[in-house]
Amino acid sequence: MAWFTDRHTFLLAVILYGASTLYSIFLWRKGFRKDNWANYFLLLLACTFHTAAMVQRGFSFQRCPVNNLYEATLFIEWTIVAAFLALGTWSRLRFLGAFASPILLLMGVFALMPALDKPHGPAPEFSHGWASLHAALVLLSFGAFGLAAVAALMFLTQEHNLKFHKLRAILSLLPPIQRLERVTSGLVLAGFSLLTAGLSLHPLLGRELAGVNLSTDPILPWSLFVWVLYLALLVLRWRGQGGRRFAWGAAGSFAFILLTFWGVLLLSSSHHS
Repeated sequence: MAWFTDRHTFLLAVILYGASTLYSIFLWRKGFRKDNWANYFLLLLACTFHTAAMVQRGFSFQRCPVNNLYEATLFIEWTIVAAFLALGTWSRLRFLGAFASPILLLMGVFALMPALDKPHGPAPEFSHGWASLHAALVLLSFGAFGLAAVAALMFLTQEHNLKFHKLRAILSLLPPIQRLERVTSGLVLAGFSLLTAGLSLHPLLGRELAGVNLSTDPILPWSLFVWVLYLALLVLRWRGQGGRRFAWGAAGSFAFILLTFWGVLLLSSSHHS
């Protein structure tokens, strides 16, 4: 039906993210002593609608759907939920969904704001090869950082339980904190590698974005700051500064991305639609 757009399909996904968030509250109250296949399937169904919305969007404009804030948010959110579904096949990591669903719900509600879905011309900027690859790599890195933040929150929860509620920690089905720390570290490293690869394409973008002065674009210093932020986090990890400090760093760094990315993208001359 012509009236049923990709935004309507994505709205169904957001509703399912909301249902997953409500179920996650139940898991929290039960101290994660109940397996959460139900939550996994809720997020799997949500991801199905989310993917369908992106496919609808791509076919309707005949391009990769990462051209404005609405589409960029969808891409980052899809990366997070898709990575969770892959990791969630491992039962001990399935509880990532209980921590990820509130973030996915907030991002989904934010993405549905009408002002973010600005119309664009027939030749969107990300339709070019290098620019499309640059956008995909950077957004994928944000997805990895988001999932690292989720794993870090699981680590902090389990550490708190071990410190103050030892019985709850023993009965909990959450993974051991050592495993959560390794997962968080691996996801941060994966995100950093993707971000490095995306930023390395910057010298090639000037040829495709004619008339745009990339050297004065505010998104460049912001991206470099995020890169340095995660590099410092990895260096601290490699020098033995892991545990609680590393977990708070991973969660805080992604919070910084969520709070500033949208404003910087709106100010960016090379990313206006």
